[in-house]
Amino acid sequence: MSKSSQDGIFNVDGDEWKLQRQLYSHVFSTKSLRFFVEHVVDSELNERLIPILTAAAANDTVLDLQDVLQRFAFDNICRITFDYDPACLTPSLPHATFAVAFDDAIRISSERFRSITPLLWKMKRFLNIGSEKRLKEAVLEIRKFAIKILNEKKQEFTDKSMIQSADMLSRFVSSGHSDANFLMDVIISFIFAGRDTTSAALTWFFWLLYKNPAVESEIVKEINGKSDSAVYDEVKEMVYTHASLCESMRLYPPVPVDGKTANADDVLPDGTVVKKGMTVSYHPYAMGRTEKLWGRDWMEFRPERWLEKDEGTENVSFMAKDPYTYPVFQAGPRICLGKDMSFLQMKRVVAGVLRQFKVVPVDNGGEPVFVAALTAKMKGGFPVKIKERK
Repeated sequence: MSKSSQDGIFNVDGDEWKLQRQLYSHVFSTKSLRFFVEHVVDSELNERLIPILTAAAANDTVLDLQDVLQRFAFDNICRITFDYDPACLTPSLPHATFAVAFDDAIRISSERFRSITPLLWKMKRFLNIGSEKRLKEAVLEIRKFAIKILNEKKQEFTDKSMIQSADMLSRFVSSGHSDANFLMDVIISFIFAGRDTTSAALTWFFWLLYKNPAVESEIVKEINGKSDSAVYDEVKEMVYTHASLCESMRLYPPVPVDGKTANADDVLPDGTVVKKGMTVSYHPYAMGRTEKLWGRDWMEFRPERWLEKDEGTENVSFMAKDPYTYPVFQAGPRICLGKDMSFLQMKRVVAGVLRQFKVVPVDNGGEPVFVAALTAKMKGGFPVKIKERK
């Protein structure tokens, strides 16, 4: 995204990657996940998201659910990773300069990859015009935001008692990392990973539920059966909802295309020769719609394909797929560390929303246009009306 944004966990390899992954892993311990769901997600849900949906239902107003969910995810990821609350999801839905800059930077960067020739965008960059001028401005805005967070965190560390802070950025600072560019890369990487992926997954999920009312009924039935559980235990035990989210991400993966660069010559299982330095792209979006992998009913939204009945009982268990068949969270050594956190967050949102409301798209019969940028978006947002569940 910028000349200095080279040191986040998505870009580094070798010992630096191992160090970052080890530090990140502490953020995703069971204790941290429970705190995240019961305090961060639950407070954002009950104090911000639910009141906004309640007001929309009472006034029969239209909400852009894609925007609302992005704001929700942004507040969440900032609070758990930096102990910083940007308060993007407040009743006025304030204009967030950083969020706009972030969206623009991702969109323009994605357009570079789709460009027929890099000559055009390189010329724009040289002349500082058009989209490349906007990209430069957006990157400066993003760095300004990251520096603000970093300076506030460093100020906290003047008080020795703050060294035991549990958020991710505090762990990096206390481990001896002081380089500003490196820490800004960490901030930007985490915001990208936590803001756009879960919000994209939930956006498409709520659309699919409207198109498949039988699935929605089963999820509501499961939610109502868990209403006496503690928050963390409730979401952990939502097996059918978990399967439904997996099925939704099979059809609409948050990251539709990804790639790796070979660090040595290799030969793929089908005999394809890959030379050192070559980039190999894989397409979770296409893989999720392949008959060879998912059968003739691949086009159907069927959560049951992720479930198996426990022998001798009526209970069902979740049946995970091979990550190389379902690489929504990547596979191998770089499999997503935030996978469990993402599912807990999404299931808590689903439970909180569907227990009280129905989400009704304004364009009842139309399928949204799938925009395959770095993360999957709906073109023009997701306008919905919120109805109280009776």
